[in-house]
Formats: sequence, C-alpha cells, structure tokens
Amino acid sequence: MQHYNWSLIEEEPLNPLLGRKTIHGGSMTVARIRLRKGAVVPMHSHANEQISTLESGAVRFTIAGEERVLRAGDALVIPPDAPHMVEALEDSLAVDLFSPPREDWIRGDDAYLRDAAHR
Repeated sequence: MQHYNWSLIEEEPLNPLLGRKTIHGGSMTVARIRLRKGAVVPMHSHANEQISTLESGAVRFTIAGEERVLRAGDALVIPPDAPHMVEALEDSLAVDLFSPPREDWIRGDDAYLRDAAHR
C-alpha cells in the first residue's frame, strides 16, 4: 500500500495560471489541477477515459462541440479520444482521474499544457 497526502505533494507549475499534483498508479492517474481565473487548457484528446470533478470554482468544458459549465460538486466523464478543452471562469480546483495512467504526463510529453496561453 502506498499512502499520499495532497498537502505534501509538490505542485508542478505548468504555466502561470495552471498547476497540478499527480499520483500515478498501475492502472490510473489521479491529479489535482489548480486553475486560476482565465486559465485555458487548449483543445486536445487522449486515449484515456477521464472523470473530472470540480472541488471549487467554476470551469467551462467544451467536449466534442458541447459546452458544459461545472461548479463545485459537479463531475463529468470524458470518453477516450474525445476532443475537449477547459476554461476557468473562476479560480478553481479540479480532481481528474484517468485510466489508463497518463503516460504522456509521466514522460513529460505534455507541451500543450505547458505552452497554454491564458486569455
């Protein structure tokens, strides 16, 4: 068994408005994503199924052309390979679960997050 405490995991700054803390298991990745108001995760897709839960704030997801605003307590499932993007309408904290693990994140092959411009 491995034990973690989110407050002890160092946040990885991706750009001035976006940071994440991650835990990679054998069959999934869990991430706490901090989005400051105006942060944008640009349109992208991945082979991983994703469940995103908003702990605080408000974000607008666009998934395969459909928009949905999430607020604290809301969750949604993003199917594998579905094109999606996120815009933070307020300072927000999201918990994202991915299956299988985000190998691109493990490799550091995630320039779309690091180069994301804010509006």
